[in-house]
Amino acid sequence: MHPPAYVLLLAAASLAGAAEPNQLTEAERQQGWVLLFDGKTTAGWLEITGKPFPANCWTVENACLKSLVRTDGFQDIRTVKTFRSFDLQFEWKILKNGNSGVKYLIQNVDEWTNAAGRQARARGLEYQLADDANSDAASDPRFVAGSLYSLIAPSPKVSPKLGEFNQSRLLVRGNHVEHWLDGVKVVEFETTAPEVRKLLRANLPKGAAADAPLAVAGPISLQNHSSEVWFRNIKIRVLNP
Repeated sequence: MHPPAYVLLLAAASLAGAAEPNQLTEAERQQGWVLLFDGKTTAGWLEITGKPFPANCWTVENACLKSLVRTDGFQDIRTVKTFRSFDLQFEWKILKNGNSGVKYLIQNVDEWTNAAGRQARARGLEYQLADDANSDAASDPRFVAGSLYSLIAPSPKVSPKLGEFNQSRLLVRGNHVEHWLDGVKVVEFETTAPEVRKLLRANLPKGAAADAPLAVAGPISLQNHSSEVWFRNIKIRVLNP
């Protein structure tokens, strides 16, 4: 006796849902998708300064790149490769009061030491990742998850799930940028807009000339903002400008 068709469909759906993370389908490979994280190693990632991967404040845990909470400093990480126009998709999980971000169109890298230890930060545009109820995000709608941090609030606002994986998409095609959160487009802008240019220029090195050129390509950076955050299924497809 054969099982009913709906039983077979449920079984197939269960198998699909149980697929291992950090894998590409054959269709995705043919479309040009590439994994930025293999789920097992830190290959393809460096400290934001270009130094070796900072194992003091990042690790690989349960097939995820995970930022660690430390008392001796925090460093952002970056891809070895650089990108101009791209479609980036990734999953991330954050806990209560968590704060992080994905940075792109990086204009500068800061490195300093303070009472909290050695710090290294990417300075550029930021796709904000946060618990929307934390003190920073709750203070301004431009600081919540999915925002272009400090400049454009998401509309509509989509609050991320805490303790579960959320899905994000960052699309950069020439001057056009989109932020997506859990399947919803929440931010859209042009990098030629005056307010965006002003933000980019504010991230140039101190003392940069008023007409200094802006970087139009660069690595993807994951922020360690002294919160535990898990990243997986990080994949990118290079686009034509």
